[in-house]
Amino acid sequence: MAYDKLFTPISIGKCEIKNRIVMAPMLMGMGQFDGTPTEKLMDYYEERAKGGTGLIITEITRVDDVTGAAAFAQLSMSKDKNIYAFRPFAERIHRHGAKLFVQLHHPGRQNLGLLVGTVPMSIALDSKLPFYSDLLYKIVPAGKVLLKHHIVPPVVAPSKCERSYFADSVMRALSNKEVKKLRDEFIEAGVRVQQAGADGVELHASHGYLIQQFLSPNTNHRTDEYGGSLENRMRFLIEILQGIKEKCGSDFPVIVRLTVDECYSFIGKPGKGYDLKEGVEMAKRLEQAGADAIDVSSAAYDTFNYWLEPMSFKCGWRAYMAAAVKAAVNIPVLAANLIRSPEQAEKQLEEGVQDMVSLGRPHIADPHWAEKAQSGHPEDITRCICCLYCIQSMQDNAYVGGSGGCSVNPFTGRESVKLEKNGNGRKVVVVGAGPAGLMSARLLAYRGFDVTLLEKEAKAGGQLILAAAAPEKEKMNWCIEDMVHQALKEGAEILYNTEATKELIASYNPYAVIFATGANAVRPGSVTGSDLPHVYTSTDILSGSVNLEGKNVAVIGSGMTGLETAQFLCENNIVTIIEMAKEIAPGTWMQHIDDIKPKLESNGVTFHTGLQLTEIRETSIAARDVKSGAGKTFEADAVVFAVGVRPEKALYEECKGAFENTFAIGDAEKSGRIADATRRALDTVLEIN
Repeated sequence: MAYDKLFTPISIGKCEIKNRIVMAPMLMGMGQFDGTPTEKLMDYYEERAKGGTGLIITEITRVDDVTGAAAFAQLSMSKDKNIYAFRPFAERIHRHGAKLFVQLHHPGRQNLGLLVGTVPMSIALDSKLPFYSDLLYKIVPAGKVLLKHHIVPPVVAPSKCERSYFADSVMRALSNKEVKKLRDEFIEAGVRVQQAGADGVELHASHGYLIQQFLSPNTNHRTDEYGGSLENRMRFLIEILQGIKEKCGSDFPVIVRLTVDECYSFIGKPGKGYDLKEGVEMAKRLEQAGADAIDVSSAAYDTFNYWLEPMSFKCGWRAYMAAAVKAAVNIPVLAANLIRSPEQAEKQLEEGVQDMVSLGRPHIADPHWAEKAQSGHPEDITRCICCLYCIQSMQDNAYVGGSGGCSVNPFTGRESVKLEKNGNGRKVVVVGAGPAGLMSARLLAYRGFDVTLLEKEAKAGGQLILAAAAPEKEKMNWCIEDMVHQALKEGAEILYNTEATKELIASYNPYAVIFATGANAVRPGSVTGSDLPHVYTSTDILSGSVNLEGKNVAVIGSGMTGLETAQFLCENNIVTIIEMAKEIAPGTWMQHIDDIKPKLESNGVTFHTGLQLTEIRETSIAARDVKSGAGKTFEADAVVFAVGVRPEKALYEECKGAFENTFAIGDAEKSGRIADATRRALDTVLEIN
């Protein structure tokens, strides 16, 4: 397929872009306190420019240091010094024929009070105390306690309203004078962007941040000229837009990223906020006010899953929103629309759904997405599987001075790492074709080692096969397919139905052996009755080796494996989930819970937390309340354990002294996520000299 439309140039205002592919803005936490680009950040963005992307839009870039810093490690255009620091960044993007727009942002009520006023202090102290950043990131995790009890300054918003679901911050309303000051800060930041050599700006009026808070009647209860009617609610945004145009000239392009539907109807709250009809009207008024393009998005953090979708969502599900805007305006329409393949992108362009394709997470997963499509090799693209590890890792690591990562691309944030091609045909044996083994095989083969991967099953995937078997998790198969394809393309040999033994490994006379033998589901022997014939593990269920119908099933454990196992079972059984912790899915990223829990509830699944399983009987189970010690009994003629996995490392232990270089990685070393497996694979490959 030629993808002719995808690689046709287009102009935003008078800025010509070489193709229709946009890297959407995504904060990954690679900056520093003063908002100047780090080498790590510039390497990350430049790799996407090298990969053929036409337009790169930066992550959220603050315009105000006091109330508008959304992270310690984000970009800034709040000060003139940011102009000079930014110029090398713009030059590195332009070097590859890409254009660079800067997304200007203020979090408003979406911010954390811990950050209000903290960044200016950190900038000052960091310049004087070389150890300050290390000290700060030791202290910041304790700040979660302050946040929980709201012992932090209030965040700012257009008006007092309900707290944000995600941030849950106490807020105060901006005064009229403060609104105008923030408006001017946006405009001044736009001028700095132009002076820094970037090609345009994008105003972030989406996802529940400050500008969109002004747009929404749910968060804007003002009674002055910035609240009430649609005209008044749009005033803040339009004054920023027109102010930038006035100061920078009409030829300097401005995109508005616009939530066109807050999507409250999708979570059972129709009539709240604004819907697509009003969103389309906003887009029309923005065109009239001088916007050069509309970047169509949806939802806010209160409706998180309807702008940053988990794995269960279908590709292109919200394309109708972009199509409605495109039918109403005569300026370019950008949109993400959960696009994962060049075929889908080309189709939506040809059908007139949108003019440009925004790829956020796909650019994290594969910085060379555009190049691979244009060269006629879309099969080489590493597809984003919508696992949400990128945002979860970014949020978690923000408290300790780290950055976001990617499950399927261990080079994310490590673009400067280069693999030496010095394998010289030396033999390496990899045992196990799960994500750790497949990534190791691919990277070692790239380096020039002679790689044989031994897999005891008839197909690759390991634990991912079970994950893909859960309802609505078909994208997990992409991960397996892509990793197998890439390992084979680099020259690795994969032998299926081959049980690895010490003798078989020795027959290869290997220079190195990597054991990626995975893990086995835990079946606690300490629980009375755990050896009864109606007791199973999640592996038994998801693998299809056990089929339950018409049963009262007790699923023990409510991590994602437990929840997905319950979803697998609930259509044909009555399912009860027993969890020892005081909450469902402890430690699980909340988007996954928000996605699956309503589906389980609608299918009659019941949840019981704070209970420890004590005994399994023929037709029931007994549990003990962790807090009170009171006993409880539940009907159950089938019990499924979903309480984790135990590393399978017997072969590694047998072999580790027999060969020159031996490594246990992935779940065989320590149970974890896909990202842990692929990152450890890369680290191990770098260790082998």
